Amino acid sequence: KDGGLYITAGIVVSEYEGTMNASIHRLMVLGKDKLAARLVPPRHTYLLHKKAASKADELPVAIVIGADPVITFASTTRVPTGKEFHYAAALRGAPVELFTCSNGVKVPHAEIILEGHIDPVERVPEGPFVDITGTYDEIRPEPVIHITRIMHRKDPIYHGILPAGPEHLLMMGVPYEPKIFRAVSEVTTVKNVVLTEGGCCYLHAVVQIEKQTEGDGKNAIMAAFASHTSLKHVVVVDEDIDIFDPQDVEFAIATRVKGDMDVMIIPNVRGSSLDPRGAPDGTTTKIGIDATKVLKRAEMFERAKMPE
Repeated sequence: KDGGLYITAGIVVSEYEGTMNASIHRLMVLGKDKLAARLVPPRHTYLLHKKAASKADELPVAIVIGADPVITFASTTRVPTGKEFHYAAALRGAPVELFTCSNGVKVPHAEIILEGHIDPVERVPEGPFVDITGTYDEIRPEPVIHITRIMHRKDPIYHGILPAGPEHLLMMGVPYEPKIFRAVSEVTTVKNVVLTEGGCCYLHAVVQIEKQTEGDGKNAIMAAFASHTSLKHVVVVDEDIDIFDPQDVEFAIATRVKGDMDVMIIPNVRGSSLDPRGAPDGTTTKIGIDATKVLKRAEMFERAKMPE
């Protein structure tokens, strides 16, 4: 049911007025030299295109396919504007060598490079297309990329990402975990964070804290939602719960949650455009579950050690 052929692992590198960004966007092939790009607000490529379009300027881009996997991973990580290649260099332990395309955009070496620009005005229907939830995302009017030049290695290797597959989940989820970790660490002692596979590595988080005072669990919930606006449900647990074991997390909910006191329901807030249950205006209802012990009654929650 896809709307057309898609490039799924293209790193769109864009530059405008001294600002650079590198991020993966799904690209629907419209013809031999035209693509429709799904630009999600308020991500950096969207903002750069919006700024250029406001001045009737084309946004120069280069689409990188088949780069070093570390560079691909860095392009999916939420880092400050223009720092994607710096982050890749830190992961590699070596600088990322860049070369300048004919349109002025600087890119890393890769198997295939598509040069072009995003039109300031032209939009076309993009979609439907399977996204991270494994369901079909809706059709929207999206900007058009005009391809002006193609470069490639001899016998290039084409890299594609299977939508909703393990690689997709990994690259969507893992970069947000440290973002949530940092945010929660501002309000309590955080031990670990995971975006769960059952929650598409995007919509559900489990946050493990070392509770210091009553209320820490709810503060952690609010911090997690603020740091990852697409997050829909979050469970906060104590350090004795294995956040990578769904049964252990469910145990915490079963034995440490009192519904009228420990469940936060937040209606009419911005959610994910990928959530099929979200409202047409992009809002949703978020739920936070504080599944931590009551400190004054900690002995009631002690878990018996099971025999080996």
